[in-house]
Amino acid sequence: MRKTLLLILMLGFNLSLAAQELNCQVVVNSEQTGQANNSVFKTLQNSLTEFVNQTRWTNREFLPQERINCSIFININSFDGNSFGGTIQIQSSRPVFGSTMVTPVLNFNDEQFAFEYTEYQPLEFSPNQFNSNLVSVISFYVYTILGLDADTFSEQGGTSYYQTANQIVGTAQQSSYSGWKGTDGNRSRYQLNADLLSNTYSGYRNALYTYHRQGLDVMHMSPEEGKEAIAASIIDLQRMNSRRPNSLLLRTFFDAKADEVEQVFSGGPSVNIREVVDALNTMAPNYNEKWGNIRY
Repeated sequence: MRKTLLLILMLGFNLSLAAQELNCQVVVNSEQTGQANNSVFKTLQNSLTEFVNQTRWTNREFLPQERINCSIFININSFDGNSFGGTIQIQSSRPVFGSTMVTPVLNFNDEQFAFEYTEYQPLEFSPNQFNSNLVSVISFYVYTILGLDADTFSEQGGTSYYQTANQIVGTAQQSSYSGWKGTDGNRSRYQLNADLLSNTYSGYRNALYTYHRQGLDVMHMSPEEGKEAIAASIIDLQRMNSRRPNSLLLRTFFDAKADEVEQVFSGGPSVNIREVVDALNTMAPNYNEKWGNIRY
């Protein structure tokens, strides 16, 4: 009987691990409020850590080693009662096949972040219901992380996750909070999601797959073939840029990838990348110093 009970408990534990998609570090920084020692900030950090890492976000089964590494950095710059304002920085990464390397996938700073929170209040998510702006923003970025990760492993693999994020956008638009509407600027959550679901920017998602699955993931076997695929993905992004210059997705890509692109093309086997460097200088001129370090 005891052995049976132990087996049931172990199976339950293993299933709970499999249900967790993210391995997320959450940091809430409140130094700018002048009230950094207020317990509500620590409680908020702990609650968000539990919410993100222990909620089951999908129907897929994730093994512990398959969980997506990510981080959420919340910088609180205003605080009055249960009202908070600040910024939220979202980062995610994924391992590179056949190596110990980790590649960044997302690095996005959202400056339209305000919410209400009462210490110890439960955080509950429903894609068809607006419970709080805090829950909606965090959940939106969870599904964006899931979608981008899926896009790096299969072509257009993240669509269902972006569609769930789009449901969150739709329900949050009934609120008065910024970031959810088309009028909220070109770096809003609305714009990020709309672009990810738009056929106009499908080349971005295809480039994510080529860059990661056909590029980075094969470099342990054939560095030259991998670099050629990464070069091809950059040229594909340039074609998209020629139709829609300076898009949010393109800026988001290079905010995450600039250092890595420089490193990939600064060593190893030589490939023809003059066209790639020209494309990089055109698409991301704010990183020209990095592109200048590439030798060919």
